[in-house]
Amino acid sequence: MIFKNKTFLITGGTGSFGSSTIKKLLQKKVKKIIIFSRDEKKQHDLRLQFKGNEKVIFFIGDVRDFDSLDQAFKNVDFVFHAAALKQVPTAEIFPLEALKTNALGADNVIKASIKNNIEKVVFLSTDKAVSPVNAMGMTKALMEKIVLSHAMILQQNKSKLQLCITRYGNVLGSRGSLLTVFNNQIKNSNQITITNPSMTRFVMTMDEAIDLVFFAFRYGKNGDLFVRKAPAANVDTFLKSFLMFKNITKYPTKIIGSRYGEKQHESLLNSEEYNLSESKNNYFIRKLNKDQSKQSSFFEKGKNILSHSKDYNSFETKQCSPLELLKIFKLSNLDKSLDE
Repeated sequence: MIFKNKTFLITGGTGSFGSSTIKKLLQKKVKKIIIFSRDEKKQHDLRLQFKGNEKVIFFIGDVRDFDSLDQAFKNVDFVFHAAALKQVPTAEIFPLEALKTNALGADNVIKASIKNNIEKVVFLSTDKAVSPVNAMGMTKALMEKIVLSHAMILQQNKSKLQLCITRYGNVLGSRGSLLTVFNNQIKNSNQITITNPSMTRFVMTMDEAIDLVFFAFRYGKNGDLFVRKAPAANVDTFLKSFLMFKNITKYPTKIIGSRYGEKQHESLLNSEEYNLSESKNNYFIRKLNKDQSKQSSFFEKGKNILSHSKDYNSFETKQCSPLELLKIFKLSNLDKSLDE
């Protein structure tokens, strides 16, 4: 088993993904799980949750600081890189801070992995990195390019280190997601604010997000990009389904309009990537072409793109009805994730 008796480190491990992944990794009899983050309060809360479990270890550090990564990566086998500035408005106001964490931080992770003989790093990216219109998406897109650049060099040098990328949209019930906003507004007896009722977003549960990362971990090679095939729904459907989930027949709402940096529809693959991807089970995989390991391929070679003229986006994919989305909510233990 590739998990058994191995040491995993999760950057940004106190977030929604990290805390859920700990439970999954413990089931696979790993040797150790290191939670690397800069948030002392969240580490304390998570430490209490896993109190007494000697396999879960906490390390205060910042991906911006190479030395702290270098120290934490000693004797680690695999890394899941989840640390990021994820909030679109925050990155719009402080784009340089997003750049430092999302792009330069990823570069530090790779350099620390090379130095410490890590076997594989799976990078978590976002649909906002596809044809980005906001600073968060732009810095995540740059992160992906940095990963690919290193992957090309590692491939040339026949290094054992493997770098691969997963890309997904907002996860149901994760911190700062649409449903947590609705839930907090109802809790505080405030009216629900929605941006644009016809705006569409992909639908993915936390279990599906973790499965995507584990799939990439099992099968990913240098430079591979993994995307899960996912349905979508518009904001109005999310709201109707959530009110049904909460057994609320009617609730005051207000349309506030799209915020700066938001798209009407999100994409998980642009048209070029869509054409260059292969389908496997529930996933699309865009592999690093062998020619890409040679700089000359960027200047001298072209490629034929034939089939898809559109992105793989949240408008073109299957659209969930309110009842279909409600069923997904119930099967995903949404109540539990909203309370965490």
